[in-house]
Formats: sequence, C-alpha cells, structure tokens
Amino acid sequence: MTSARTYNVITYGCQMNVHDSERISGLLEEAGLSRVGPPAEDATSAAMGGGADVVVFNTCAVRENADNRLYGNLGHMARVKEQHPGMQIAVGGCMAQKDRDIIVKRAPWVDVVFGTHNVGSLPLLLERARVEKEAQVEIVEALQTFPSNLPSRRESPYSAWVSVSVGCNNTCTFCIVPALRGKETDRRPGDILAEIQMLVSQGVQEITLLGQNVNAYGVEFGDRAAFAKLLRACGDVDGLDRVRFTSPHPKDFTDDVIDAMASTHNVMPQLHMPLQSGSDAVLKAMRRSYRSEKYLGILERVREAMPHAAITTDIIVGFPGETEEDFQATLDVVERARYAAAFTFQYSKRPGTPAADMPGQVPKAVTQERYERLVTLVNGLAWEENKAFEGRDVEVMFALGEGRKDFETNRLSGRARDNRLVHASVSDDPALRPRPGDVATVTITHAAPHHLNSDVPIRELRRTRGGDAWQSATEEPQRRGVGLGIPVLGKPVTPPAADGCC
Repeated sequence: MTSARTYNVITYGCQMNVHDSERISGLLEEAGLSRVGPPAEDATSAAMGGGADVVVFNTCAVRENADNRLYGNLGHMARVKEQHPGMQIAVGGCMAQKDRDIIVKRAPWVDVVFGTHNVGSLPLLLERARVEKEAQVEIVEALQTFPSNLPSRRESPYSAWVSVSVGCNNTCTFCIVPALRGKETDRRPGDILAEIQMLVSQGVQEITLLGQNVNAYGVEFGDRAAFAKLLRACGDVDGLDRVRFTSPHPKDFTDDVIDAMASTHNVMPQLHMPLQSGSDAVLKAMRRSYRSEKYLGILERVREAMPHAAITTDIIVGFPGETEEDFQATLDVVERARYAAAFTFQYSKRPGTPAADMPGQVPKAVTQERYERLVTLVNGLAWEENKAFEGRDVEVMFALGEGRKDFETNRLSGRARDNRLVHASVSDDPALRPRPGDVATVTITHAAPHHLNSDVPIRELRRTRGGDAWQSATEEPQRRGVGLGIPVLGKPVTPPAADGCC
C-alpha cells in the first residue's frame, strides 16, 4: 500500500514557464502526487509548505542573475533535504537546458535535470532516480510534445494559457531563448481550437494565446495569415468571452492581425508590442528587423482601428554601444507611444549570445541612471493615461491573486477588457459579492500609475460559467488532467493499526 507523495513547483521567468509549470503539476498529479499548499514562489516557501517530497525548479536563463538565484536556492534546499529523507529535487526549464551536467556537478543533491523539450519525461525520471539512487539528466534537442498536450493543473478555473507555438526563429543578439527552446514549431489550428473548446466546456471564459512570437504563427506550414485566421476563429467559440495573446514581434505584425483584433468581438483591445530600443542604431545591433518609425506606424494603425486599445511594451536599457543620444531616442519613442505600462530591463550579459562579446559594454552606473530616468517617464505617462479613466465605467472580470491587499481593504481585484488592473470595493453580502470569474461594471474613482480604483458599489454583476467553475473547484477540489498511463510514484507506509488510525 502506498500513500501519495507531495510536491511543489517553483517557477521563474516568462508566461511560457508558467504554462509549463501547470503541465509539470498536472504530470505529477497524474503520477499520484498531490501539491502542498499554493504554488511556491521561492525555495523557502516550497520547503516550509508542509515539507514537499518533490520540489521542482522551473528555471529561466534570460537574466544574468539567474545562475546565482538558482544555485543559491539549491544550496538552501540541500540543508532541507538532509532533514527530509526521501525528498527529491528536480531542475527544469531554460537553465537546465543551458547548464545540463553543470547543475549536478555544482549541486550533487539534485535528483533530476530535464530540459525545455521533454517536460513530459519528469515523472519517469523521478522514479528512475529513486530506484537507481543516482541523478538522472535528460536533455533532448527537439520538442517531444507541445506543452498543451500534457495533463494540466491549471491555477485558474476561468482563465487559461493555450500554446500556439514553441521556439523562435529570430536571432536577436541579446536573447538566449532560441538556443534553449529551439526553432519555431507550430501547432495545427484544429488542435488549438479543439483545446480552446475543451477548456470552455470546463468553464474557462478567458484564454491567452501563447508563443515566443505569436504573430509568426503559420510559418511552419506556410500560411502567413494563420494568426489572423486563428483570432477570427476564436470569435466563433460560444462561451469564450475574452481572448488575449502574447508576445508578438513588430517585424511580423500585419494589418490583417489588426483588422482581426478590431472585428472579433472577444479579442480584447490590448496589445503587448516589444520595442526594446527607440534607437535605430541599437535596434540594428540587436538584429531587430524594424526601425522606430515602422514601430510607431504599427501603433498608430492599431489605435486607428481600436482607439481605446491599451499598449504595453518591453524596453532594454544599456545595450552594448548605447550612447546618450541612443537612449534619448528611446525616451522620444516612449513619449510618442504613450504606453499603458512598460516592462523595463537593464541589459544583462548572457554567455553564448552575440551581444555578450560586443564592444562598448555600458557601465553599470550609467545603465542604472538611464534606467531610473526611463522608469520615471514611463510611470508618469501611464499615470496620465490612467487618470483619463476617472469617472468612467469599465467592465471588470474579477480574479484571485490580482490584489495583494484585497482582504485588508474589502476589495476584489480584476482586469478591465484592456487588461488594466482594477481594485473595486465589494459588498460583504454574498448575494452581491462577485466570485473570481464573475463580471461587473465599475466606476473608476481614482487612478494610480499601475492600477485603477473604484470606491463605489459595483453594478450589473453577471454570474458567469467561469465563476461557477471557480466555486465548484473551491467546494470540491479535484485533480485535473488527462491520464497518460504514467506510473504512479509512491512511498511505502506503515500498515494501518487495528483501530483504523494511522
């Protein structure tokens, strides 16, 4: 007789990693494990969360401090493992794909190392490591199956990621992702739509189409218009209320996609369009095959088609060779673009990328000073954009985990159609209080740079299938996923005593 072992997954990095982690959780639960507490955010919370028997690090290799962060956490887990006989530690994701055998050499207490292309192998590798009592390292170079084809333990009953492609064909000089996730591989449209319809049947009402470069979707089967067609097809899925996607690339973004966004009722008026730099010289050095005027032209056409669209971006400061003039060009583009938000980064040298060996590496102090100027500008412009919402009504889909102070302030938070974060006052009366997944109209009373507040009662509360799914999952937690015949992982336990007590 065996009892279920427990697990926790610690996720670093991008939405692709979040998506992969849901699959990792689904695989482990199909193999007979159960999660301890909520998703872990660091090694300490994983260790403290009831003493998980299996701790999985799903890693990111994009930032320079990724190595230090991983090995620091693994060092912490070595001490935890000494006090927890039978514990297993696994490392997956981009850092595992990059470092391979190095991880086990630096942290010999790690039991499994698996790559970005063989997530589905994790349960078997864990079992093999347990039986053979030695570390298992399995890194494959080609994708074995799309993450979306694996079992899943979704964190949200009403919202889901749907992978349209994996990998990237671009050669940006600062990016290590193509080397770790490989060339772009596209799913067939019918498979994507079948997954969306399956999710909707389970109560999901919002999906985010996910890929390293979503609007290059179709390159593998020779259809340049495939992504626009996919967006329009989403409009025909009954019960699907909101469709988002991330991330596109300016070089592949077509007017057909803009038209599909504007004309498809459930595609949200929101666009994340990475800029990286406003300097044409820096863009050339980055191998970003667009220039600032082309980029701004895309934004102009998006706003002509969807005047209320919220546009966000990614920007890198301090790329090798960036001059003060180059940086000023970035500030100028930001002024003209008027982003709803921007994810700003200081350039991080990654070994193995062309940029790491470029001359003109910008001193840290210079990069920091420019970064602070950029953040000040971005926040000021975002605040101005948000202030325009004061007194206006917006439709909000409420969600868990969006507002850290919701319980203290008697608020519930969620996202407007354009993905702005909204904190709304809600009633104590269960009949008037929205559930996560429910939708209501709120009037904005106050704006901040990164969110909107509503301090008046919500109106037009709509109970949704997504809210029903959340309530059902809350009242009767059940394992999600499709069985794949994976061997169950277990550990021997003492037979029960005669009186039935363990």
